[in-house]
Amino acid sequence: MAGVVAPPALRVSIGEDDVLLREGIARILSAAGLDVVAQAGDADDLVRKTLAYRPDVAIVDVQMPPRREDDGLLAAVNLRRRLPQLGVLILSQYCEPAFAVQLIGDRPEGVGYLLKDRVGDVGTFTDALTRVASGGSALDAEVIRRMLGHRAPSDALRRLTPREQAVLAAMAEGKSNLGIAQSLLISQAAVEKHVTVIFRKLAITPVATEHRRVQAVLMFLRQGPSRQ
Repeated sequence: MAGVVAPPALRVSIGEDDVLLREGIARILSAAGLDVVAQAGDADDLVRKTLAYRPDVAIVDVQMPPRREDDGLLAAVNLRRRLPQLGVLILSQYCEPAFAVQLIGDRPEGVGYLLKDRVGDVGTFTDALTRVASGGSALDAEVIRRMLGHRAPSDALRRLTPREQAVLAAMAEGKSNLGIAQSLLISQAAVEKHVTVIFRKLAITPVATEHRRVQAVLMFLRQGPSRQ
C-alpha cells in the first residue's frame, strides 16, 4: 500500500563467547527480520559495543570471558544502569532464578531470562526479544516453576488463591491476557478478573496498566525465591 512506512527493524547486540552459537543466533535473528548491529565474545567488548551502537535490546550470556563466571550478568546490570531504555535478554544454560532477580534490581521493565535451549524455538525467542525491547518482561517458564517450587512464606502472596498465583506466574513469563487464558484453559474475561484482584490484593495502585503488571512481577520475584 503506497505511503505506508514499515517500522524500523529491532536492533540487537549479542554477547556470547561460543562462536557457533553466537553466529547461529545472529543468523536466526537476521532471517526473522531483526538487525544485529554488534556481536561480542567477552563481557567488556559487549559493553563497549552496546554503548557505541545503542541497540534496542542486548542478548547476554551469563558466563563470559574474561573470568567466565558471572561476567555477562554483571555487564548486563552495568548496561541497564547506563542505558535505561535498553532491553536485556539473558541467556543461560542453567536455571538460576537468582540471576533474574539480580538483573531486575528495582526495575523489572525490559528484562528477559531464557534458557539457551529456547533459542531453537524462533517464535518464542523473537517474541521474548520484542516484549523486552518494548519494556515488558519475558521470564523462562522453567525459572518460574523453580521459583514457585522454592517459595518462601510471603504475607502478600499468601493472599492470592492458587489460580491467582498461576496467573501472576504467567504474567511474569510475559504472557498477555490472551496468552494466559490459553495456557490456563480459562476465558480471557476470567483472566482480566484475576488480574484485577491480584492488583488489589497486592495493593498495587491504579496507574498505567503495563506498569502495574511489571510491579506485580517485581513483587513476585522479590518474594518468590526461598532464602532457606
